[in-house]
Amino acid sequence: MTDDVRLAWAYLSRVAEPPCAELAALVAQVGPVEAADMVRCGGVEELAPHTGARRHIDCAARDLEVLDRLGGRLITADDDEWPTLSFTAFGGEQVLRRREGRSPLVLWAVGPAQLDEVAERAAAIVGTRAATAYGEHVTADLAVGLVERDVAVVSGGAFGIDGAAHRATLASDGVTVAVLAGGLARPYPSGHTTLLRRIAETGLVISEYPPGVHPGRLRFLTRNRLVAVLAGATVVVEAGLRSGAANTAAWARMLGRVVCAVPGPVTSSVSAGCHKLLRDGAQLVSRAEDIAELVGRVGELAPEEQHPTSPLDGLGEAEQRVYDALPARGFRTADEIAVASGMPAQRILGPLAMLEVAGLVVQQDGRWKLSKLP
Repeated sequence: MTDDVRLAWAYLSRVAEPPCAELAALVAQVGPVEAADMVRCGGVEELAPHTGARRHIDCAARDLEVLDRLGGRLITADDDEWPTLSFTAFGGEQVLRRREGRSPLVLWAVGPAQLDEVAERAAAIVGTRAATAYGEHVTADLAVGLVERDVAVVSGGAFGIDGAAHRATLASDGVTVAVLAGGLARPYPSGHTTLLRRIAETGLVISEYPPGVHPGRLRFLTRNRLVAVLAGATVVVEAGLRSGAANTAAWARMLGRVVCAVPGPVTSSVSAGCHKLLRDGAQLVSRAEDIAELVGRVGELAPEEQHPTSPLDGLGEAEQRVYDALPARGFRTADEIAVASGMPAQRILGPLAMLEVAGLVVQQDGRWKLSKLP
């Protein structure tokens, strides 16, 4: 990317509040350099409502200086790293009805991970900032399991569930992506400055806002669409009825992604949002294998859950009826067992022999009773 093109992208990234469909259309038509010149001189009337307040402010050189100091890069649709396939989801009819339902114009990124590679096999883990010990434990367990299955973990870098997902992924030497609602030079929350720095060392920290832009409520809601679109499935671990995590899940559903939720105690207010998602059709998940199956390759299936086994497993119907007809105390004759089981007496001896071989019944003087199971 040449210097003039880089400066143009940086200017366009700040001149209108992203995402701006009109600005994106102009860039697609004339390219970033000419588009930046046209916007700067106010030559595009239909863009005036979106760029009029900022077109005279050109912080591109300074923003790029900060990005370089952070060791970051700009990612645009002209780069191989651009997750083109993932971003095609923004072309859906339902998504396009939302003003913010558009692909980002440019992404500011820090970290060695390649965004297109991450998006091929990733799951988003999101949830409330007021996470419980249960929620953080489940989050860590899911994140570690996903790392073991070579799945990247995407989240929003916030306190609570987001932070637990990022930390567990880092502790397992996995790849995690933090999508910020403000500029890279203003880590938010500030209490996660060190965590975000660690993510940038091995994974990726991205934002569609230039360095120094302060996060705001609407920017968080706009950011959530990127968390959802970069992952094959969005997993909500804990969330209230009205929460950012529920908003991310709504974006995931609109974008054609799988929405998953972790059930919690029915008395917990921070699980109420998860339970509503489950009532509305979200997939219930409790283990990483289930999530990996949803975001994995064709034919990649989660292993069958292990169920408790019993000596009674595998008995045929006749053996089960005879077994149920036997007393735990005292003995019964074949005729008494026939009456209790409702089976003809001549059909009793075969099942009794099978049960005796299996060690489930004992016989004494032509009478039977149940043995003590181990």
